[in-house]
Amino acid sequence: MKEIILACWIVIFTISHLQGQVVSLPIEVDKFKPIWEVRSSALQNDLSKIIASKKEWKKLADRKKLSLGIVDISDIHSPRYAAVNENTMVYAASLPKIAILLATFDAIDKGELAFTPEVDDLMHKMIRVSSNSASTALIDLVGYEKIANVLQDKRYQLYNKEKKGGLWVGKRYAAGGKRNPDPLLGLSHAATVSQVCRFYYMLAYGQLISCERSEEMLDYLVDPHLNHKFVYTLDKLAPEAELYRKSGTWRQFHADSVMVIGDEWRSYIVVALIESESGETIMRELIQKVDNLLYQYNR
Repeated sequence: MKEIILACWIVIFTISHLQGQVVSLPIEVDKFKPIWEVRSSALQNDLSKIIASKKEWKKLADRKKLSLGIVDISDIHSPRYAAVNENTMVYAASLPKIAILLATFDAIDKGELAFTPEVDDLMHKMIRVSSNSASTALIDLVGYEKIANVLQDKRYQLYNKEKKGGLWVGKRYAAGGKRNPDPLLGLSHAATVSQVCRFYYMLAYGQLISCERSEEMLDYLVDPHLNHKFVYTLDKLAPEAELYRKSGTWRQFHADSVMVIGDEWRSYIVVALIESESGETIMRELIQKVDNLLYQYNR
């Protein structure tokens, strides 16, 4: 049996005997459920067990130096969310460049910025290879005020003072220039796992700007060119899967975020923020544990 769902010109096929869905993006459902409404106590319990499975991980989490969030979207009508230290805002290096991507598309959509080959190239370089010069050029084009306004827009609330912050970009990825630090902690490039999970979750369901714009943003995030952290492991676990990803590294600060879209059960979002010299290794091991956990849920 096949159930056909039209989603912004994309057809999603659900084949019953697979016990899962082959997910195509963006997803359209009758009613979009905010992430806070899809919390799973069972998934939360198992996620906590993953963190507790290694003393180093538990110690980092207890000190709020390790945050981890996951969203299982293998069943598009019944997603599941769980997180550890979900609202702990930390320095996230290049990961918040996804906020620049959103602000740039918002400006294009509103006619405030022309979509030119130069802008297209800058966005590709900013996301695919995490170019600091391209990121800085886009910040200069759209401005701090625009980025802050989009992140705090009531439709998205990707930065929300009531929820202890979230995504923020308040400094060029270059030496010099004015700063616009976040209002709560004064961070320049910040994130929480809850808000990064929400970014990918809303993007997957076509909720950022519009379904059409969400689909266009996905084209910049797919096929990451930096093979480290999550991607290093995922390339071995699921070489056939599509990866939508942005990471960040600065000294002991490690950040990674990925949306994995594979066959049957392997459709999920994972975000981790770690302050540790071992962050790279921990990221590689964490994604293996999360992948195994979600296989158990959806096999």
